Amino acid sequence: MWVYALVLTLAVSAPDTGEALGASGPSGDPELFTIGRLEYGGGGDWYANPSSLPNLLEAIRERTGLQVADREVVVSPLDPRLPDIPFIHMTGHGNVEFTPPEQEALREYLLAGGFLHADDNYGMDEAFRREMAALFPDREMVELPPDHPVFHNFYSFPEGIPKIHEHDGHPPQAFGIFDGGRLMVLYSYETDLGNGWEDEEVHGNPPEVREEALQMGVNLFLYALGQVAP
Repeated sequence: MWVYALVLTLAVSAPDTGEALGASGPSGDPELFTIGRLEYGGGGDWYANPSSLPNLLEAIRERTGLQVADREVVVSPLDPRLPDIPFIHMTGHGNVEFTPPEQEALREYLLAGGFLHADDNYGMDEAFRREMAALFPDREMVELPPDHPVFHNFYSFPEGIPKIHEHDGHPPQAFGIFDGGRLMVLYSYETDLGNGWEDEEVHGNPPEVREEALQMGVNLFLYALGQVAP
């Protein structure tokens, strides 16, 4: 089902011929890869940071040579296209709720090799942790140390995940949920990478801060695709 690690190796190492790599994304576009924006219930603004993912996809395309779509694809946990999307992203400021069928579908997606990046846009923390505990009651969410490979696979972050937005002024943290040694879920907290991916005029972040956010996003995408799937 999951062949992304092999395809990623070929894509990054192959010269750019201007042609797609012979597969279609979930939207039917000729590009090989895209990002799924996860739509969820509960009232939280899953649609926040609308310019973030197109900007991240542009950075991935320009910096790695991977053939990626111009825009993300919006998917819910029950969307039949979900298994075809190796990397999904969720954000928001408020409540998050998954129904029991959505929990089952999302659990199956992640255990089959999928990857979820959850980015707290301020106010999502309590609800997200509650839903992950319901999704994986037998797996602890653990903080990733600065030497974890996700911080060093393309760009290097010696201190771990960068601080992008102030929030409560606490240090940025990255948490993970694992299936054996494979990282299934990465939760970025007290940083707000998505704010750094947005158009420059949205938040007024300095260029160096936006650059750190985009570099971390490239690392996340490549790490997710490069993992050996079950």
